[in-house]
Amino acid sequence: MRKIYLVGFMGCGKSAIGRRLSYFLRMPYYDMDHEIVRQQGMTIPEIFEKYGEAHFRALETEFLQNFRNEACIIATGGGVALNEENRKIMRRSGLVFFLDANFEDIYVRIKNDKNRPIVQRSTKKELEQLYYSRKKFYRSAGHIRVLTAGRTIRQIVEYIGFQVNRLKGE
Repeated sequence: MRKIYLVGFMGCGKSAIGRRLSYFLRMPYYDMDHEIVRQQGMTIPEIFEKYGEAHFRALETEFLQNFRNEACIIATGGGVALNEENRKIMRRSGLVFFLDANFEDIYVRIKNDKNRPIVQRSTKKELEQLYYSRKKFYRSAGHIRVLTAGRTIRQIVEYIGFQVNRLKGE
């Protein structure tokens, strides 16, 4: 099995689901944002402030192009799927799951998060517009859409695990 990518809007559960999926499938898990922070030696807000969002987006593409050649689970950043090159890399090198959460659930999770520069400088209405404008990119990146509303993390993990094993022929 190649890489498993989790895409979706910030706060949709990519990291939490990725960690649990790692145990479920016995595969290594990586959080793209954490890996970029580690590589750069600065937080995402610091990268945004010092170099700008375009630089951060370039770091995401570089990560996808150069990250380990191993079967693993990667929780991507919320903006990764906006870039057509990123979508192509993910779809070519792995299986992409779009975690489709509704905006109200997401907003409750992200509204007070200081590590999300976009959240800190945006109103709820602006975030909702961003959510709807990005949704088409997540949909086109994903091989499989996973509706998360009303489902526990365990149910979501079991569903993704089932799909992965089904596609592996197990």
